[in-house]
Amino acid sequence: MLENLITGHEIDFLIKLIICLIGGLLIGIERESRGKSAGISTHAFVIGGAMAFTILSIFIDPNEPARIAAQIVSGIGFLGAGIILKESNGEVINLTTAASIWFSAAIGMLIGFGWYLTAGVAIIFAIFTPRIPHIWGRKDYENRKHGRIVG
Repeated sequence: MLENLITGHEIDFLIKLIICLIGGLLIGIERESRGKSAGISTHAFVIGGAMAFTILSIFIDPNEPARIAAQIVSGIGFLGAGIILKESNGEVINLTTAASIWFSAAIGMLIGFGWYLTAGVAIIFAIFTPRIPHIWGRKDYENRKHGRIVG
């Protein structure tokens, strides 16, 4: 009876959705650990939504799957733009979070197309890249963050 309710496409979708949830969880934890408002839920929704649209684009027109998938890139730009803020002192904030949302959409597309290894590497990249300035030295990072010219 259950085999009549669930097809291979649904099982494939559920597996991809679980991978998206894990990716969103990992990237979101990194962002939340920095006190950013776009965290686990946001990143999981972005990755999962991009994956779902990618799968739809494959099924709607197998000969032209990039047509719908290409709209993900521009659509997610609006979400990212809404996160970027300019404070009264002129400092622009949340660029990294906006970039992580844009990159999460790309990860969702990778998962949607079945490129799991590439998506896994991209998730690791997204987790560790924001940590690099802190690894190389806090003083240099703070100077660059506040627009001071260093060496």
